Amino acid sequence: MYLSRTLEHFAGIATGQFPVLLVTGARQVGKTTLLRHISEDNRTYITLDDPLLLDLARRDPALFFQRFRPPLIIDEIQYAPELLPYIKMEADNSGRSGLFWLTGSQQFHLMKGVSESLAGRVAVVQLLGLSRRELIGQSQASLPLTPTASEIAERVQSGGHLDLRELYSLIWRGAFPAIALDKARDWNLYYASYVQTYLQRDVRDLSKVGDEMAFLRFLRISAARTGQMLNLSELARDADIAVNTAKSWLSILQASGVAYLLEPYHNNISKRMVKSPKLYFLDTGLCAYLTGWSSPETLEAGAMSGAIFETWVVSELIKSYWHNGRQAPLYYYRDKEKREIDVVILQNGTVYPLEIKKTASPTSADVRHFQVLEKLKMPVGPGGVICLAQQSLPLSPSAVSIPVAAL
Repeated sequence: MYLSRTLEHFAGIATGQFPVLLVTGARQVGKTTLLRHISEDNRTYITLDDPLLLDLARRDPALFFQRFRPPLIIDEIQYAPELLPYIKMEADNSGRSGLFWLTGSQQFHLMKGVSESLAGRVAVVQLLGLSRRELIGQSQASLPLTPTASEIAERVQSGGHLDLRELYSLIWRGAFPAIALDKARDWNLYYASYVQTYLQRDVRDLSKVGDEMAFLRFLRISAARTGQMLNLSELARDADIAVNTAKSWLSILQASGVAYLLEPYHNNISKRMVKSPKLYFLDTGLCAYLTGWSSPETLEAGAMSGAIFETWVVSELIKSYWHNGRQAPLYYYRDKEKREIDVVILQNGTVYPLEIKKTASPTSADVRHFQVLEKLKMPVGPGGVICLAQQSLPLSPSAVSIPVAAL
C-alpha cells in the first residue's frame, strides 16, 4: 500500500532545477518507495545493498557508470562515496537536470565528501515517517503551521476527529510506513528488528562503536529523555560512558535520523537565556519501544505521557517543513528565571509562540510566558496551546487553543 507523500511535490520541483536530488532520512521511512513511485519508466533503479553492485561501485566507478547510464536512482549512496566525483562530472558535462536521484540513511552534511563533491549541484531533502496528514490522505494539505485564527479554523475543519485514545494509539504505533499502515504487524517484533538492524548497520558505518550493548543502553536512556533539555554530563553518567563518548554517540543519533536537537532561541539582546538544546526522538513508536511501554494505554497513563505527546507534536511540526523542502525554523525559549515556551516559530522576522499541553482545558495561565518575547524587540505574532481540546477558543488577546487534530 502506498500513501501519497507531501515531499512528492517538492521532489518534482527540485528535479527540474538540479542534476542531483538527494533524499536523506532514517531507515524505513519510505525514501526508496517514494522515489520509485514518482519515477519515470526510463529511470533505472540501483541499490548499493547489492554486494556485487557495491563492489563494482567502489572498485571501478567509471565502469559502473558505463554500465548504468542516467537517469538513475541510486539507493544508499553513503556506501560508495567513490561514485560522487563521477556524478559531479556527469552533471557538469551533461548540463541537464534530474540525472540522479540518490537516497542515504545518514544526514547529508555528515556523509564524507558529498558536500564538497556536489556543492551547487544537489537539492537535499529530508524525509521522516508518515505525518498525520499523510495518514489521513491529505498529503498536499500538510503545510507548515502559522497559528493565525483563519489558518487554525481551516485546519480544525479539515483535520477530522482525534481523541485521546486514537492519539496515543497513533503515537505508540509510530510513523514508519511498514508499521503505521499494517495494524496486523507485530509491534514488538518490528521495533526489535529495527533496532538490531540500526545497531548492526548505521551505527557501525558512522562510528567505531566497540560495545554495542553500551550503545543500546545509551539509546534507551536517550529515548527516556525525549522532550527534555540536553545535559550531556547526566546522560553520560547514567549510560556509564565518558562525556566525549556521549557527545559522539548523540551525533550518531542525529546523523542517522533518529534524534533531533531543538535549539534555544536567543539573540544578542537577551543574554540570560538558556543555551542547551532540547532532545527529541523523531519517531514516537521507536521511542516508546526503547522505553518499554507495551501498549498505547500504558503509555498514555505512564510517566512519559506528557513528554511523548510533546515529542509527537514537535515531530509533526518538523515534518510539515521538511516534507515541503524547507528548513524548520523551530526553537524553544527558556531563560534563567525558568520561563519557558515549548516552541517558537520564526518566520519572516516574526516569532510565533506555541505551548504543548496534554490537557483538554487550557487556560490563560498556559500562555502567560508569551509576553516575555516582547523583550526580544521583534514582532510577535499570534500563538496558541496545542492540546486535546476539540475546538479552538481564545485564551488571551493573541493566543488560542489549538486542537491537536489541526496538525
